[in-house]
Amino acid sequence: MEYSRRDFGKLALAAMPAAALLERSFASPVLFAAERPDSLINGVQVGTITYSYRSMPDQSARALLGYVVADGISAVELMGQPAEQFAGAPVGGRGGGGRGRGPQLTPQQQTEQQARQRGAREALRKWRTSASMDRYKELRRLYRDSGVTIYGLKISPTQDMTDDEMDYVFNAATAVGATHVTLEITEDVPFLKRVGGFAERHKVYAAYHSHTQGGMAAFDAAFAASKANLANVDFGHYVAGGNKGGTALEFLHKFHDRIASFHLKDRTTPEHGEKNLAWGTGDTPLKEILQTVKKNRWTMPATIELEYEVPQGSDAVKEVAKCLEYCKAALA
Repeated sequence: MEYSRRDFGKLALAAMPAAALLERSFASPVLFAAERPDSLINGVQVGTITYSYRSMPDQSARALLGYVVADGISAVELMGQPAEQFAGAPVGGRGGGGRGRGPQLTPQQQTEQQARQRGAREALRKWRTSASMDRYKELRRLYRDSGVTIYGLKISPTQDMTDDEMDYVFNAATAVGATHVTLEITEDVPFLKRVGGFAERHKVYAAYHSHTQGGMAAFDAAFAASKANLANVDFGHYVAGGNKGGTALEFLHKFHDRIASFHLKDRTTPEHGEKNLAWGTGDTPLKEILQTVKKNRWTMPATIELEYEVPQGSDAVKEVAKCLEYCKAALA
């Protein structure tokens, strides 16, 4: 991939520590204004989920903002853990939206870990039900002042949340300016109705994320349970799951008015090994999806999710930049 002088400038910013990047932005507003990110491409809002930067050394909300700005991206789905840590959540309490698995543990280690997790969970619950929204409003300003909108927040509602905790989730989303919270898709109808009810009351959508179980009928139960339940469909996983019941483009056409945002990655079909590949080398119709959104002037954000292996000598910031360049070419 060739970089323009502007691209090299952005990547140079990415190499700076996040604190230095933000210090520069506030100390030199005129200079920073010329470098403000803009990933609204011919009417299509392209963003990224901050999970894309999970391999970067600093996962704080401020550092993630630095990576996003360096990539020239102006809208994000923000993971829950850095958001909650910024807001003052207790250390050791895990915010919603975490991913990944740890190493294998012995039975004794598992018991000890479970005890620690229960303690951390209760501490987090206590903090959530008394937390002020002021820090979330500050987080919104921090991102907004750097030219970045938070459209999705992955502090995910869970089965074990009290009503007060559920209110907290949607209040936090409102405070950061998100139109929807994201969580994993389920067929548990009582839970779907409960979450949808909170979403309706708070006027913030609940958007359900799909993996390879995604297909034309994957969101039917969620849609039926509440008008505030929408899809956060992942079209890469959709293809890897075998295009159940119809293609990704058919899903997009049928449910475009029930999609809060959608994830993009390039995966292959089951016949081709369900691989996760660099964009443009898999089976996901990325270009066609973006062009369809552009043609129909639909406004749901297209979310870059970096999941293919970062090549040696590169990093997540550079790879997300490549994904954005792909989107620009597709929407030209």
